[in-house]
Amino acid sequence: MDMILWRHAEAENTTPDEGRVLTTKGRRQARAVAKWLREHVKGKVRVVASTALRAQQTAQALMNDFDISSDIAVGASPQDVLNLVGWPNGEGTVIVVGHQPTLGQVASLLLTGKEADGQIKKGAIWWFRTRGEGMEIETLLHAVISPELL
Repeated sequence: MDMILWRHAEAENTTPDEGRVLTTKGRRQARAVAKWLREHVKGKVRVVASTALRAQQTAQALMNDFDISSDIAVGASPQDVLNLVGWPNGEGTVIVVGHQPTLGQVASLLLTGKEADGQIKKGAIWWFRTRGEGMEIETLLHAVISPELL
């Protein structure tokens, strides 16, 4: 299984929080990362975005057919995210478009086995992959891509 954590791109600093939209820079970030993802992710892909508009706009840069889930909305727990995608035993690739601090906490949990606050930059992706089966499953960090690198 592959799970890609994609933090929403840069958004306007307005209220209400759920309705914040991407800035011009944020739209550029989302398009650049979406292009990279289309070039590198192969096979079946499921995209799940937060209920927040900025996350949905980020996901739309990649595709129009994606799921929306409150399980990854602002304030979700790392375990909410992992349960939603079926980590580590799911199949294919799941792209989770969400928020800090949740995505950084998921990344920290997968890398260290402990929940901690990690940072994922706006618009960036962290791509995790499993290897092995049963009790021998390993978690690999496959790629980290920041929009500024593209």
